[in-house]
Amino acid sequence: MTVTLTDLLPARLRRSWAVDGTCPDLDLYSLFRARRIADPHRTAVVDARGKLCYTALDRKVRCLAGGLRALGVGAGDVVAVQLPNNRDAVVADLALAALGAVALPFPVGRGVAEAECLLRRSEAVAVVAATEHRGQSHAADLAALASALPALRHVISAGPGSAPEETVPLARLLRTDPHGFVPARPDPDSAARILVSSGSEAEPKMVAYSHNALAGGRGNFLASLMPDDTPPRCLFLVPLGSAFGSNGTAVTLARHGGTLVLLDHFTPEAALTAVREHAPTHILGVPTMIRMMLEAMESVASETPTEVGPAKTGAAEGEGSAPAAPTALVLGGAPLDEVTAKAAAEAFGCPVVNLYGSADGVNCHTGLGNTVPPTDRSGVVAGRPDPRVADIRIADPDTHERLPDGRIGEIVSRGPMTPLCYVASPELDARYRTAEGWVRTGDLGFLDEEGVLHVVGRLKDVVIRGGANISPAEVERGLVTHPRVRDVVCVGVPDERMGERLAACLVVKGPGAPTLTDLGRHLSERGLDRHKHPEHLLVLPELPLTAAGKPDRAELRRRVEAERGAVALAQA
Repeated sequence: MTVTLTDLLPARLRRSWAVDGTCPDLDLYSLFRARRIADPHRTAVVDARGKLCYTALDRKVRCLAGGLRALGVGAGDVVAVQLPNNRDAVVADLALAALGAVALPFPVGRGVAEAECLLRRSEAVAVVAATEHRGQSHAADLAALASALPALRHVISAGPGSAPEETVPLARLLRTDPHGFVPARPDPDSAARILVSSGSEAEPKMVAYSHNALAGGRGNFLASLMPDDTPPRCLFLVPLGSAFGSNGTAVTLARHGGTLVLLDHFTPEAALTAVREHAPTHILGVPTMIRMMLEAMESVASETPTEVGPAKTGAAEGEGSAPAAPTALVLGGAPLDEVTAKAAAEAFGCPVVNLYGSADGVNCHTGLGNTVPPTDRSGVVAGRPDPRVADIRIADPDTHERLPDGRIGEIVSRGPMTPLCYVASPELDARYRTAEGWVRTGDLGFLDEEGVLHVVGRLKDVVIRGGANISPAEVERGLVTHPRVRDVVCVGVPDERMGERLAACLVVKGPGAPTLTDLGRHLSERGLDRHKHPEHLLVLPELPLTAAGKPDRAELRRRVEAERGAVALAQA
């Protein structure tokens, strides 16, 4: 490996979490192997192809690891993975861990330009990609880039269909004899995975995580949502290749010995079917996905009364005919409003957990103590920070000095889940990491007298209209409470006179869309100043989502500008 991944946390602090048991101090494959030995016939993965137990999964992992080693992939090499949510993605994750290599997963659907950027900057030596997925030929597209990427030696094509020329079929590697494979035993504090985050940078950010940061820090996050030692059964609505999805293989399987329930493509109907048939203990998604599921449930209920809650879900493995409701519905990636949270808690019969987190190394959630997460008109209640995951402080954005409770400042984070560094981006390390290893999130918030974190906005995520700052998040929190708004995202669009103006992009609830006047009246009733009201309205049947499942703000800006341009042309 030629790309340098340096741990920016003090070494003594990092080691202390292994010594005191906060982190397991084992590499991910060793953790998985121990789970396989402890319960060899437990179901590890449920996907479109059926069930796969720990023993069968381990055999595939060792086959692929041996095949990759024969291709020259070794410890420290970066290998990218662009696969849908299925067993192949899980096998690839664990095989790379068994080799001591560094996995760089990113979701299907991301374009060639972004893939090229990730492969080039990470100096990936290989990439495993889908032969075909929903009309896109990722393996062929990436193979076409190989000549421009000196470090890239192999493109491995996965899934049905003929492998494109110049690619290695994954099926061939999976036929490697697994018996002679001897796994590597990498340092648990060395790099295991690179998380990708679009953030606000021109190019996607890549963040390197160690085995201990994933299984320990992120593993402790999921452990806090497990009321007993029963292995979790997690339905991932988000891609395993996203930052949120890193709680899949490394955490659900390797750390906790649970089961992954996977959809290769999210639709509300497929998600509801998975809930009914596989009775997950934890459902992990973004609020927009849950709103879509709730609307689908309402549509079905209006035709034929039914339930998707505990009385109608299918029995999980080893359980009776009437399984309990899920333990938790865990929602992150975007702000969660009270209306959605209440409806989801009632529909699914379980607590809704609001997760505040990012690839950069911050995590805080509202826990299982409340069926519906607490709310605060001043911002988002993120919960009480867990030092076994990430300690959180509030700092002055300019001096970086710690601020007292109640004062608003920048949220900074440091703990067992803190990543090593940004990949091939020393300028990001300089901007977002302090000398003591704290991660600067760019978010504004405060800790109240009870130690609960409140998130009130972002340092940079503002729309500047005629010199006045507007927080899109604040306006979204107000608009989503309107009775005819199902989902909303606010974006700034250029304006010759004011510099920027605020546009509201919304999905309506029920017949008829509210007007800008309706929305402005509603915001006024909630106390928002007139200059914060949106001045453009874009009504959509659904919000466009990024490959990671989050609302695509860049696409929304493009659509608003296109609509404004069409209106101006018609008026002319």
